[in-house]
Amino acid sequence: MTIKTLLMGTALTFAAGTAFAGGHLCYEGKTLTEGKLTVATGNPAYFPWVMNDDPASGEGFEAAVAYAVAEEMGLAADDVIWVRTSFDEAIQPGAKNFDVNMQQYSITPERDEMVDFSAPYFSAPMAVVVVGEGLDAAPTMESLKALKWGAVGTTTAVPMLTSMIEPSDDPLLYGDNADVTAAMQAGQIDAALFDLPTALFLSAVMIEGSAVLGQVPADRSENPDQFGMLMEDGNPLKTCVDAALEALTESGALAAIEAEWLQTTTGVPLIAE
Repeated sequence: MTIKTLLMGTALTFAAGTAFAGGHLCYEGKTLTEGKLTVATGNPAYFPWVMNDDPASGEGFEAAVAYAVAEEMGLAADDVIWVRTSFDEAIQPGAKNFDVNMQQYSITPERDEMVDFSAPYFSAPMAVVVVGEGLDAAPTMESLKALKWGAVGTTTAVPMLTSMIEPSDDPLLYGDNADVTAAMQAGQIDAALFDLPTALFLSAVMIEGSAVLGQVPADRSENPDQFGMLMEDGNPLKTCVDAALEALTESGALAAIEAEWLQTTTGVPLIAE
């Protein structure tokens, strides 16, 4: 059952301090359309963030998070309006045709100068992509040690490999992800670490015959990539969205959505010790 289904036809329970502020709904007077939340996504929007390019279904990680945030703010599922934008145009400064935009936007200081971001709704774990002999490995730390590893030399993947996985042989170091991808395609290495969204894309589109073996919890990573809802710079709705995300985090609802759509749906298990 999706978040949207749960909302339809049911009474809303407002979280104290999230839906109400000074006796009024937090979002009142702060959205593009009064009483509605306009959410933007890509055109098209991809698995597992939005299923079947249909965000209104509430299926997919970002679609489900959008409806959960709306509910926490005191809005019904029917009050969520979906629009489409390109990734790049939404980052540009200026007026927006949405209240929030969810397209796996990493929160960076450079982008934050042009737009606002909500508190993070997702910290991207690192994931292991394998080819060749790596396809026979089990999703355990011990099984990963014997593989031939590659990594971008300037990223946190290198200290993660040496301190957490401790491969039998030193990893081969490359200049960027494209070089690592080419090395996998050429059979030079069996495995590499990428953030989960990148791993899913590379395995599905770029590296023939590969698979995403498993993921490492984000709290095991240094400075994990964090996604935030993108908003127009100075948007007063940010405080409401942040409060909703905080409530969803504290209740465990956000973790449950992540488990459903980014672990169960993608079939990418956590790597066991």
